[in-house]
Amino acid sequence: MNFDLPFNFAEHLFALNRERADKLAYIDDRGTLTYGELEQQARRLASALIANGIHREERVLLAMQDMREWVISFLGAMYAGVVPVAVNTLLTADDYAYMLENSRAQAIITNGAMLPVLVEAMQRADHEARQLWVAYPEEAGTLPQGAQPFEAWMGAHAMLDKPARTMGDDPGFWLYSSGSTGKPKGTVHTQANPYWTAELYGKAILNLQERDICFSAAKLFFAYGLGNALSFPLSVGATVVLMAGRPTPDATFARWIEHQPTVFFGAPTGFAGMLANAALPGREQVSLRMCSSAGEALPAEIAQRFKAHFGADIVDGLGSTEMLHIFLSNRPDDIRYGSTGKPVPGYEIELRGEDGRPVGVGEIGELYIKGPSTALMYWNNRTKSRDTFRGEWLKSGDKYSCDADGYYTYAGRSDDMLKVSGIYVSPFEVEATLMQHPAVLEVAVVGKMDQDGLLKPKSFVVCKPGQSVDEQELKAFVKERLAPYKYPRFVEFVNDLPKTATGKIQRFRLRDPVR
Repeated sequence: MNFDLPFNFAEHLFALNRERADKLAYIDDRGTLTYGELEQQARRLASALIANGIHREERVLLAMQDMREWVISFLGAMYAGVVPVAVNTLLTADDYAYMLENSRAQAIITNGAMLPVLVEAMQRADHEARQLWVAYPEEAGTLPQGAQPFEAWMGAHAMLDKPARTMGDDPGFWLYSSGSTGKPKGTVHTQANPYWTAELYGKAILNLQERDICFSAAKLFFAYGLGNALSFPLSVGATVVLMAGRPTPDATFARWIEHQPTVFFGAPTGFAGMLANAALPGREQVSLRMCSSAGEALPAEIAQRFKAHFGADIVDGLGSTEMLHIFLSNRPDDIRYGSTGKPVPGYEIELRGEDGRPVGVGEIGELYIKGPSTALMYWNNRTKSRDTFRGEWLKSGDKYSCDADGYYTYAGRSDDMLKVSGIYVSPFEVEATLMQHPAVLEVAVVGKMDQDGLLKPKSFVVCKPGQSVDEQELKAFVKERLAPYKYPRFVEFVNDLPKTATGKIQRFRLRDPVR
């Protein structure tokens, strides 16, 4: 692809699929959408944005549950050269007010179920979004003054005749970081970035095919979900199943059985919950040929149990909002459970020590990445941008080691590492060991000062339904499998673990100095 010439990602996808216009692109909770309908409606939406005074490179807040209208809005905005800002659908009015002010979005596209919290956010924000369009307004009742029903607003316009003359490096869309360490950061991605993730990962690693049916538990507003349910499948002409609500085990199983997806994209917490659920379908009830996992490192025990039950591998990988999708991954034909695999071709990886130099084989270092899908910057945040975007390299904030065979193993976030008895301990290594115990469903490990003021590992453990284990048994279980200094000196049993809206465990919330 020559990015010295104009490139528009939406037009790129539409052109790839014009010969399969009648094929199903999307199945959601309310109906279906063919590839031809997707292009027509997205180009109508592009025309509607321009007719309503939204200019090229201005932002539009896309706060909508996973449904056909989300994809139409996202691609329609990109087609017009307008920048969609995709935001988490599980936030508070204060969060959305901050994002409105930070992005200075000129309009909001949402759905009726989301409308009340968006209206509250608009009232709280200092910045005024001039337009509000609402899909399925009946879910919210009466629309506020000035708001327009999505379908009527879009349908009143003819298709935009040609895409905006954007370049590959032009701002294409924003995603907000999860905000687990502070205010969410507006991560600015280019028109070309999703092209690269689809080519280098969706096609080259996952080998997605036109015949596949894809279903992602990770939502479209999440970088992982955007690739899974939009960039990757649309790049090969596959079909996608969307679900507006939470991906509970029961809701996920229902769609596995009804729509028979062949590829499922999930996260470790979700896979653990499904395996512990009494309604887990049998292998003969589903059509899964492969699963993908990201968000956090996948414990080997979960992957092995899933493979034994369904006969389908879980391909674990590491990605980030800043890199848009996965850059370090196992492969369907090369899986080493317990590791995150090897660098995705097209990306370079370095592990650096505290002195900034590469570490040796087996040593833990900070992960740096170089690749074509790197974001441009954090919007209006020069300090964080300078710290993260280091020339061609991106500082990930993750700690990893690499063995002699080239496989990378997760060691935790840089601010999660524990120095016990003068030696660094990876919380994830302790967590992965505890996960092997048959009574353990989830676990998180953080540091806690003992009575002598020394830092020691503490584990928070969630047991599987109907099962239990005592503290001493868990300590002995770890001692048998790891070096003695790594075992948790403290064990606390809890009903659940604090998580971000995207399912990542918030270990910082467990670091309570009074514990």
